[in-house]
Amino acid sequence: MSGIPHDHYEPKSGSEKWLHRRLPIVGLLYDTLMIPTPKNLNWMWIWGVVLFFALVLQIITGIVLAMHYVPHVDMAFTSVEHIMRNVNGGHFLRYLHMNGASLFFVAVYLHIFRGIYYGSYKSPREVTWIIGILIYLAMMATAFMGYVLPWGQMSFWGATVITGLFGAIPWVGEPILIWLQGGPAVGNATLNRFFSLHYLLPFVILGLSIVHVWAFHTTGNNNPTGVEVRRTSREEADRDTLPFWPYFVIKDLFALGIVMIVFFAIVGFMPNYLGHPDNYIPADPMVTPTHIVPEWYFLPFYAILRAFDGDVWLVQILEWVSFGVIDAKFFGVIAMFGSIIVMALLPWLDTSNVRSGRYRPMFKVAFWIFFIDFFVLMWAGAMPAEGIYPTIALIGSAVWFAYFLVVLPVLGVIEKPLPQPETIEEDYNAHYGDGAASGTATPAE
Repeated sequence: MSGIPHDHYEPKSGSEKWLHRRLPIVGLLYDTLMIPTPKNLNWMWIWGVVLFFALVLQIITGIVLAMHYVPHVDMAFTSVEHIMRNVNGGHFLRYLHMNGASLFFVAVYLHIFRGIYYGSYKSPREVTWIIGILIYLAMMATAFMGYVLPWGQMSFWGATVITGLFGAIPWVGEPILIWLQGGPAVGNATLNRFFSLHYLLPFVILGLSIVHVWAFHTTGNNNPTGVEVRRTSREEADRDTLPFWPYFVIKDLFALGIVMIVFFAIVGFMPNYLGHPDNYIPADPMVTPTHIVPEWYFLPFYAILRAFDGDVWLVQILEWVSFGVIDAKFFGVIAMFGSIIVMALLPWLDTSNVRSGRYRPMFKVAFWIFFIDFFVLMWAGAMPAEGIYPTIALIGSAVWFAYFLVVLPVLGVIEKPLPQPETIEEDYNAHYGDGAASGTATPAE
């Protein structure tokens, strides 16, 4: 599985040899658990196990909830209330599922930001990064469709707004919109489509996650220094790595336990904190909410979508050049999806030869501005599209695209990086070995 020299599974008994020749599942599990892992990984490498837990939780609770849910516009809202009031443990299962989605996105955002800071998208891990972005897109689609299923006010109007975006695509938008909705408007056919896809996509995410893990097991894990594990000999590899079991498994489980304490406290004491009260009102096509907002994890991209209205000079120029084909609505759709596409292109947009942001002083400043910008966009997306908020969203959108399309390409040319350790072993000893004991080491990032 990995190019790092290490012990592979060797069957000993006759039954083990028999099974290994026919289905080497034990060897696969052994190589997965015993894979050499850079021994200098810090606590930002815990989010993989949290994501795995969240995915399993969502699949299990989703299957049970689907046994009681009725995907029909006349009964969907009532069936959710039935789950909450009459099914044994139904309220707990639903709150686990609702807040499990938020846990999923908290973990994936921290996972992505860690990957950006430490350059986990750089060669030879470009495919691993692309698969990760595909997982993220599948998560967004799954979460959006799941938000529609309770068929409350925000569910209905959120579906109306988001599906309506596809109608802005020139020439083919109308057929795509009708295909998505199952008709001329959001209705029963839409709900059935979204329920089917919401049930299916988590298993697609599971499959992509297996490929994602396979990909980084093939290339080896990145680490805070960005320095690769030495592969010239088994002895050198052993000085840079530790087996995933038991060292990192125990560390991950300890971190997961802490995350679970916080998660179950939210589920038990404030389960609706991240939700919207209007979604406890049955969907009514005749009553439009005063302020339509998606779930919190969509808000940055919702802000980008709304930022480019008809008053923005760039939109006006493109509308004039394209003879009206690219209007404000379509430009907003392009910007929203483009904000995710530029993340997928990171391996080629970042021109620096240094992988880890730890040794890039100018990159650090740009990264933290980008990090703050994410939350500024999240806040702007939750605000009404009036007053100063569209301007803030527009500035935040400009910062987002400038980071990927201008800052990262330029920094690779002008930035002077700090000295890097020659090996992972050197970095580990500086933080935890002889250098740390003598007080000469700097704190690990």
